Amino acid sequence: PYLAHATMEPMNCVAQVREDGCEIWNGEQLNTGDQAVVAQMLGLKPEQVKINMLFAGGSFGRRANPHSDYVVETVNIAKAKPGVPVKLVWSREDDTQAGYFRPMYYHTIRGGLDADGNLIGWEQRIVGQSILKGTAFEAFLVKDGIDATSVEGAATLPYAIPNMKVDLHTVSVPVPVQWWRSVGHTHTAFSTEVFIDRIAKATGKDAVAMRMELLKGHPRHQGVLKLAAEKAGWGRKLPEGRALGVAVHESFNSYVAQVAEVSLQSGGGFKVEKVWCAVDCGFAVNPEIIKAQMEGGIGYGLSPALMSEITIDKGAVVQSNFHDYQVLRISEMPDVEVHIVPSAEAPTGVGEPGTPPIAPAVANALYTLTGQEFNKLPLKLA
Repeated sequence: PYLAHATMEPMNCVAQVREDGCEIWNGEQLNTGDQAVVAQMLGLKPEQVKINMLFAGGSFGRRANPHSDYVVETVNIAKAKPGVPVKLVWSREDDTQAGYFRPMYYHTIRGGLDADGNLIGWEQRIVGQSILKGTAFEAFLVKDGIDATSVEGAATLPYAIPNMKVDLHTVSVPVPVQWWRSVGHTHTAFSTEVFIDRIAKATGKDAVAMRMELLKGHPRHQGVLKLAAEKAGWGRKLPEGRALGVAVHESFNSYVAQVAEVSLQSGGGFKVEKVWCAVDCGFAVNPEIIKAQMEGGIGYGLSPALMSEITIDKGAVVQSNFHDYQVLRISEMPDVEVHIVPSAEAPTGVGEPGTPPIAPAVANALYTLTGQEFNKLPLKLA
């Protein structure tokens, strides 16, 4: 579904417009872009726009708005009051109902097996909006009509499948969209990792063993998968009503595998009890930050896995605040173990790669528990 960024701190900005320039105070994520847009709007040189970058109470892509929406609004108001600093704060309802959303995406996947049950064919079709169309990034990230962020994680699927086809159908819908934490990997990891588990079940293979076999030639994928599985005790006997699910995915040049333990609840529903996460992000510059980002990424990814979605009725967003756009509460956060693969490779990203594997890991655990196929987020038991 469409997703809101749901930052704890709504969009806010302070701007002061003078004859000789403009000064801005705000939490920033795309400062060069905001500087250029404001300069053009005021007829100034970029160097006449000074941005004081403050800490932000979350962003997840929202403050990296290619159209500089809330910044432009603040500067427009300040322009009418020369020399006066103007502070603008959007309400939660403003940002939830009139902000920019992670696009809705629809996937279809077909797999082909040979007589021995080996996966030899993969056909994936992706339908959704482009987040780059009409932005400054379109020129170098949209090639032959393909938005690279719509297919990342699917077009680069690491599994050794001899016949692969991934195609994209970009639709034009008047819903404002932009990136959201882990961008295209938010939906490609779910679709591909859930389907791989379907193949494993159809062929009677262990989900980890089949992945390891298909990942020959990709030692870093195998490394995190093996580590997460070992730490989770993959294959051990679990209490009645509990199961493990696994997913592995590479994004932003980092490799992450997660195993989720899920339990069915006596009163109905389910609970994510624990997550084992293994990450290979090259040389670990600051292990504590890596662990914190993995934990935060898992918590962030559990919201759309369990409850978050934006729906539109008669052209208007239905949700308005946290009472109807639900996000994970701290009481719902599972225990998380993070294990870092020792590496001498160059350090890579950790802010986003923890998010993509969690939804498919939970869905795969539920698949084992219930036999129900999960094709849609958020996850709901039949």
